[in-house]
Amino acid sequence: MNKKIVDIARDLNLSPSTISKIVNNTGRISSETRERVLKYVKESGYIAMSNARILSSKKSWTIGVIYSDISLIGFEHPFFSRIFQSFKDYVAKQGYDVVMIVSKLGSNELTYLEWCKIKKVDGILIVMGNINNPNIIEVVNSSYPCISTDIVMPNLHSVICDDNQGVQLAIEHAIKLGFRRIVMVTGPKTARSFDIRTIYFEKEMSVRNIPYNQDDIITTDGFGFTSGFSVGQEIAQRKILPEIIIINSDVIAFGVIRGLNSMGVDVPKDISVIGYDDIAFSKNFNPTLTTILQDTKLIGERAAEELLLSINQKLSKRQEITYIPVKLIERESTKQIK
Repeated sequence: MNKKIVDIARDLNLSPSTISKIVNNTGRISSETRERVLKYVKESGYIAMSNARILSSKKSWTIGVIYSDISLIGFEHPFFSRIFQSFKDYVAKQGYDVVMIVSKLGSNELTYLEWCKIKKVDGILIVMGNINNPNIIEVVNSSYPCISTDIVMPNLHSVICDDNQGVQLAIEHAIKLGFRRIVMVTGPKTARSFDIRTIYFEKEMSVRNIPYNQDDIITTDGFGFTSGFSVGQEIAQRKILPEIIIINSDVIAFGVIRGLNSMGVDVPKDISVIGYDDIAFSKNFNPTLTTILQDTKLIGERAAEELLLSINQKLSKRQEITYIPVKLIERESTKQIK
């Protein structure tokens, strides 16, 4: 019985990509590790050295990861970092390594596609990106299997949360608490999620006949706490305060609340606040944050499942969206009108 690459990798406590590089004589591997693997293959008797290439199964056992960071926060962003970790954990159990796809290799400028060809990746995860980025367009339209946990575009399978459901849950919670003066704070519209949640907010408010105007939709100039802080101070100076603010990011929500506090406005006594994401710190913030939970573990795992399916079954490319349900987590930042 011939051993597969994953069997040998497991026996030697190495990654399948390392085994593949050694039997194909590619990549930079220490001489000690190379000798150990070749010795094992020779002595095991399962497969002759002349046929060692069978071990690779024409795979590199490597998945490339694109993180085209429009937020300028990088993998420090608590939402996307948790998705990436979940994805990475899942594919690792299936024998895959992940490598970052960058626009430079040494001093050479490369497109994402050129980088993928050099590294011979089996598939690509786009954690975050811009649909207008020509490098991303080229990769998505290439023969490489691709999946995204952020962007939506032709020829791409996307695994994302149901933003329509999330906005509905937030507005329903506001109505249940007795509020009618509802304001939305959203991040820069360059991010798909911020843009689409704003559209759903306008639609839902209209369907429910809740009055609002464009001043009730505020767009921050950035993705972080500081941008939220500035907006919180701005809201606090309005002649008529909103009763509740729906904010499309927990990180921005933290800033908005502290901005309100700095101007003497209390949350939830004066204004209630709903965030979006349910990052880990949301339950430790003061006040603890009512928010829309996006299941980052499930998003990462589902994206990994779908990408590996595409790799193994050589599925043809088409636009497809897998929606992950969300739910409201009620905490201290919202309070019912008495």
